[in-house]
Amino acid sequence: MNAIVIGCGRVGAHLATRLSQKGHRVTVIDVAPSAFENLGADFRGRTLEGDVLTQDLLRRAGIEQADALAAVTNSDTLNAVVGHIARTIYHVPNVVCRNYEARYRAFYEVFNLQEVSPAIWGAQRMEEMLEDVTLHTVFSAGDGEVEVYEVLVPAAWHGRPLRELLGDCGCLVALTRAGKASLPAPDALLQAGDILHLSATMEGVEQLRNRLREEKEA
Repeated sequence: MNAIVIGCGRVGAHLATRLSQKGHRVTVIDVAPSAFENLGADFRGRTLEGDVLTQDLLRRAGIEQADALAAVTNSDTLNAVVGHIARTIYHVPNVVCRNYEARYRAFYEVFNLQEVSPAIWGAQRMEEMLEDVTLHTVFSAGDGEVEVYEVLVPAAWHGRPLRELLGDCGCLVALTRAGKASLPAPDALLQAGDILHLSATMEGVEQLRNRLREEKEA
């Protein structure tokens, strides 16, 4: 894969080094030459210094042959503009941008760009860990709009139907019992120690969390 990483701060340098370690051809661009000191000692790609909005620099980076581009600077405006240029002018098939300030996520939505928001994702995870140890996130799609949670069925729910636990949270469920997984019917009876994997929105899982909390307090 030919990949371009825009921005060589902590995120960009770590991403570029990981891609390089996997054998991908990586070019890193940053306006400050000192930023390249962030790269790992085993980085084997190219580095280019300059203004990423300069057409000549992008071409020297190989954007016309690029398979992927990551815009991970600390400027949401720059990330969104570069991502849009890469997709619409150079037709780079895979473009991902870093959302630095959560309040600027709309930039990426306007351009219909894939974005990763470490601040939002990290806050959601920490909130979850502080509030509840019953539900654990095992996978997060997008910026956490839809996630997969793991739930250990408590003793209080032994013998009760799955539908009673889920209510109308709109969850999709897999059940693991004695090491074997299945897709249970809504009227399946739960056993203490069952492991449920739920795919749900944040709103849906919040309903489930409240139900478990109310049961614990009862």
